[in-house]
Amino acid sequence: MRLRTLGIAILAIVAFAAGLLIARSLTPTVSAPPPTERATVLDTPRPLPALSLVDQDGRSWGTDRFTGHWTLVFFGYTSCPDICPTTLATLVQFRKALADLPPAEQPRVLLVSVDPERDDPARLAAYVRFFDPSFEGATGDAQAVAAAAAAFGVPYLKVSVPGGGYNMDHGSGLFLVGPSGTLVAYSSAPHDAAVLARDYRSIVTREGSTS
Repeated sequence: MRLRTLGIAILAIVAFAAGLLIARSLTPTVSAPPPTERATVLDTPRPLPALSLVDQDGRSWGTDRFTGHWTLVFFGYTSCPDICPTTLATLVQFRKALADLPPAEQPRVLLVSVDPERDDPARLAAYVRFFDPSFEGATGDAQAVAAAAAAFGVPYLKVSVPGGGYNMDHGSGLFLVGPSGTLVAYSSAPHDAAVLARDYRSIVTREGSTS
């Protein structure tokens, strides 16, 4: 009787272990996000909703414009006294640090204006191209800009200043959109060009190896 009981127990253990192995083989492997220094990589890239912006040349900028490229997105405005010019200058150095990458992996830089009252396409074009001829800008009416900011979770607020006029308080994060048009990663300020470049390489290398 004891032998029979022992045999049943052994069979139960073997069956349990076999079940674990089968379950593991049937469960999809979830890849861990690539290691980064400051960037937060999403476990699952997030699709973006439809956008209705215009670029610095007056052409329509929809979500489809992200397809086929890596794009670093920043929300700001051309009259920004500090954060925006500092960030764009950092992104100039960021792109220089990635000059050895093949064209398909070179990042585009897109500034989305949160000040549609003043930032028309012509003004945006002059501003972003002052930093780098390859930089792009996007704007739209107040509703379109609000929808774009909401899609990326970027806060902004119009603030009056003494003597008249206004500034725009806004988030200073950088958002990495992948070639499939999905949000892949986010980097919070303060930004360092070398760190951004290393994080970018890590993410792009990982994405390329799993595609």
